[in-house]
Amino acid sequence: MAKKCKCSPGAPMWIVTFSDMVTLLLTFFVLLLSMASMDRVKFTAASQSLSSAFGQGVLSSTMSSDKARPQVVSYAPVNDDYTSQVYRRLKSKLKELKLNKKVKLVKDRGAVVLRIDDSILFASGQQRLNPDAYPVLRKVAELVRPLPLKLKVEGHTDDRGDELANWDLSVNRSVSVLRFLAANELIPLTRLAATGYGSQKPLFPNSSDRERALNRRVEFVLESQGDPNQDLPYLIDAREQSPF
Repeated sequence: MAKKCKCSPGAPMWIVTFSDMVTLLLTFFVLLLSMASMDRVKFTAASQSLSSAFGQGVLSSTMSSDKARPQVVSYAPVNDDYTSQVYRRLKSKLKELKLNKKVKLVKDRGAVVLRIDDSILFASGQQRLNPDAYPVLRKVAELVRPLPLKLKVEGHTDDRGDELANWDLSVNRSVSVLRFLAANELIPLTRLAATGYGSQKPLFPNSSDRERALNRRVEFVLESQGDPNQDLPYLIDAREQSPF
């Protein structure tokens, strides 16, 4: 008569350890996926924390090269879903404020950009704002102020004249706009930045007067300050909750 094998009750011991490992790996990759829309600085900090928690493994060896280099984020675009939501809301509001003929709304470099021809804001070759530009800028501030986003004012010129002079003009124009917004308390100074690019970033090849006129512009670039879905839930929840 064959002897019956005496087996311990329950699952084998190795399956318990294996299940723990699989669960931890699943949690790890779900966490990475949830951070896919975070900006680089936050992602790096979270990765370093995970590296120390899991020990000196593959992740820590990957992060060691990043630690040797300082993490500099020069541009923080809004994530794609949020960009589309902000774009639709601003487009609707531009029509409501009758600004759609003066302000062009575009999605560029992963961000929402309000683009205005320089002739609306400045006289030819001048860096002082036209008084006629004040109502336009007030309405632009009205659009931007409720959003938890930073605003970067960018000045652009065409390729005519001295390049350094064009650079100075573009910078001074962007600063003039920033001064107006801050001095009239339309947008907090902590949310504002100004820069000029001269003729370095044309929209068109500068091969005709019309193309040069389109390249002379001021752009209002909306940049992320963090996780927008936590700060501004009405953009994804309900239209009637919008401050517009």
